[in-house]
Amino acid sequence: MRAANGYLSQLASRDALVTLAGLLAVTVISWWYIVEMAAGMSAMAPGMMLKPWTASYFTMMLAMWSIMMVAMMIPSAAPMVLLYRLVANKNRLARPGLGTALFAAGYLVVWSLFSVMATLLQWLLEEWALLSPMMRSQSVLFSGITLIAAGLYQWSSLKQACLRHCRGALFFISQHWRPGSAGAFQMGLTHGMYCVGCCGALMALLFVGGIMDLTVIAAIAVIVLLEKLMPGGEWLARLLGAAAIVLGGVVIVSGMM
Repeated sequence: MRAANGYLSQLASRDALVTLAGLLAVTVISWWYIVEMAAGMSAMAPGMMLKPWTASYFTMMLAMWSIMMVAMMIPSAAPMVLLYRLVANKNRLARPGLGTALFAAGYLVVWSLFSVMATLLQWLLEEWALLSPMMRSQSVLFSGITLIAAGLYQWSSLKQACLRHCRGALFFISQHWRPGSAGAFQMGLTHGMYCVGCCGALMALLFVGGIMDLTVIAAIAVIVLLEKLMPGGEWLARLLGAAAIVLGGVVIVSGMM
């Protein structure tokens, strides 16, 4: 029995390393794409103009948003994915590797749907002349309102409920466990929906600071990571929300002067 337990422990450790390596590879590739795209935009900045929204341009923007969401969200989702793999191994489920992949896939499907909505919103904001060619707000009022709205959402009961599910990996697994490959995909979808409910409003700040501004992207990614993983993340969310509300008010008032 002791030998069997030792083998299972070694198997779990090996599988965890493989899973972590896969998540790391996807994250690094996604960040590489974003950095390259941001560098290309910076090089074209002096004469850059808004492009017409053709089908090919919409597809390119959708790919940009989707890959950006992968880069920003996979690090904070990694503990949940690793815990799913561990529980699948402990329960000796058939094909735990496939289940883990499907869990991650379900999670990313939700963020891909979010990316469709973000791309459509970007299209509308450009049509309304609220975004510059560098894909950042050129309206003081829009910037202030977005900051205040995002800050208020940080204090909402919906934000806090979704954050609890994202922070408590063991709680989520115990509450939403589904057996089999289909169950793994469904769990990934559920976790993705909680994650969008937790972090979706923060992504609106990309329209304020710049959709392809690496500093803004990295800052939001770090905020997401800290809210989910650090002790007292719920209070950090509220603190950042208060700061966003104050900053939004300052932006609006300064624009009126």
